[in-house]
Amino acid sequence: MRRARRTALTLGLGIALVVPIGGLGVASAEPTVTAEPTVTAESAPSTTAKHRRQAERLDRGLLAVPTDDGVLVSWRLLGTDRADLGFDVYRDGRKLNRGPIRDRTNLLDAEGTTTSEYRLVPRGAHGGPRHAETTTPWEQAHLDVPLNRPEGGTTPDGVAYEYRANDASIGDLDGDGSYEIVLKWDPTNSKDNSQAGHTGEVFLDAYTLTGENLWRIGLGPNIRAGAHYTQLMVYDLDGDGRSEVVVKTGDGSVDAAGTVVGDAEADHRTENGYVLTGPEYLTVFDGSTGTELATTDFSPARGDICQWGDCYGNRGDRFLAAVAYLDGVRPSVIFSRGYYEKTMLVAYDWRDGELTERWTFDSDTPGNEGYAQQGNHNLSVGDVDGDGRDEIVFGAMAVDDDGTGLYTTRLGHGDAMHLGDLDPHRPGLEVFSVHESASSPLGVEFRDAGSGEAIWGVHTGRDTGRGLAADIDPRHPGAESWAIDGEWNSTTGWLHSSAGELISQTIPAANAAVWWDGDLGREILDHDFTEEGRTGVGRIDKWDPATETTTNLLMPTGTRSNNDTKGNPTLQADILGDWREEVIWPTTDSTALRIFATPYPTEHRLTTLMHDPVYRLGIAWQNVAYNQPPHTSYFLGYGMERPKQPKIYYP
Repeated sequence: MRRARRTALTLGLGIALVVPIGGLGVASAEPTVTAEPTVTAESAPSTTAKHRRQAERLDRGLLAVPTDDGVLVSWRLLGTDRADLGFDVYRDGRKLNRGPIRDRTNLLDAEGTTTSEYRLVPRGAHGGPRHAETTTPWEQAHLDVPLNRPEGGTTPDGVAYEYRANDASIGDLDGDGSYEIVLKWDPTNSKDNSQAGHTGEVFLDAYTLTGENLWRIGLGPNIRAGAHYTQLMVYDLDGDGRSEVVVKTGDGSVDAAGTVVGDAEADHRTENGYVLTGPEYLTVFDGSTGTELATTDFSPARGDICQWGDCYGNRGDRFLAAVAYLDGVRPSVIFSRGYYEKTMLVAYDWRDGELTERWTFDSDTPGNEGYAQQGNHNLSVGDVDGDGRDEIVFGAMAVDDDGTGLYTTRLGHGDAMHLGDLDPHRPGLEVFSVHESASSPLGVEFRDAGSGEAIWGVHTGRDTGRGLAADIDPRHPGAESWAIDGEWNSTTGWLHSSAGELISQTIPAANAAVWWDGDLGREILDHDFTEEGRTGVGRIDKWDPATETTTNLLMPTGTRSNNDTKGNPTLQADILGDWREEVIWPTTDSTALRIFATPYPTEHRLTTLMHDPVYRLGIAWQNVAYNQPPHTSYFLGYGMERPKQPKIYYP
């Protein structure tokens, strides 16, 4: 095997509480509702931003799913479609609708069967057919994507391991308008950074939705396995219509063609399995072939491992990653290191075959001291200040599009954070977050995403480990937010309206939320977990605000959840059909990925969520560390207004 070329890096509460930055107050456990929020120049959305963002040129994602009432046919409304675009649906050559369908993007065919063939014909304002697509129904309520499971092995310290399908991301790898899956294979001895021990090798596979294994990348002995090490970025970064794959690599990483990154013989693992010395690389792979396109030294660089907060790699090897439109038009990729103590973020551009560094943010830079210790186990991206360019919301802090600090709340590290238009009565975006330190003034916090100003919050006095934001109660405008008061599976905590009103201290699971059934609210995406077997089975439930209980909508039998108590699916995303989300879990034996799609019709017509800027970037970072659900840049929920058409273009 030959060595990969190296590309040089060129720089190119009962009452709501408003808590101002720099003067944190403390909310009671029954939080306070604010008066009308003030809008500053910094937080007000810009009315002059004219940026159009590069977007994926998608097909209609035509989907036919068998249900108890027939076949549900659904399709994508694209971000570039005219408002009056209609659709005709044919089954086996017979038209099923009288006039073009313009009020929704699905049709329930009571007489359809799994042997039917469906054809979708878009109709413009004058009825002309454009770009018809055909499909056949799934054989059952889910689709299995066969996997090529790697063989297990034994670590240098004699521990045997096998492989299980873990997190995934998606992208249009070949430019055909449909998505492919990039899957991370997790050895059964993967480790949290705090745990000593060798791990098996990490592999990345690409699959079509029909199960064709396009390629495999091996990350080699010098990339440790675990949720905090490999952050998988899949995105079309250069605008050629095909997604690249960007990931941290090391000596001995091997692309799909057998090309080795760095020194094929080097092994930098300590006797405890950590990798604390040796070179680190960042590699861009061709998404269609899995071959190496460019490799450079990884930054943020390790340097002295002790500067990150300890000397054994627990804090220094905590990585996050994201994609952001830092110029408002084209995507860049961001990789970070550290969040418990020192924090660094580095932005890169992949343009015309060149990987260049755009900027570096370092909490050790004079003036940035307040940004140390503020990161989460996840991050989010969005235009929070209304200038048309993206910022990185990094836990209790935010970094501006130019790599300078935007604000820090100094509320400290947390495990869960949510960014979106959570309160439609306020301008701009909001952040809901929970915090780990018992001494933090606010263990539960709802803030203005652009200024960092707390709108309401709760002093919990404990490690508040999980929290979630989603519109689950039509009685209250906006998204509800809730956090647990207890262990990860607690059913008590604080459930608030977007205005900060304490609704109840009985809560649904604070794991994830999904747009699944036919209404505009979100459902609870959770799992049943057994400590004894360290395994879980996913589930989708509907919250009933009146009884404060849930009703089960889906039990994906034959599957399991990922990442132990985190209990996340492999991926949730609007992959196919209309705007509702699909959920992917691995089968219990990891021989397939099982895709579930909603069986419910809906009367609501929305553009595919994948053409919304905040949501699409949320799918890119969803696999990072502690997986969180994606949100949208507009309020999507009960009583919502019709969202504006996204400002996108196809390169």
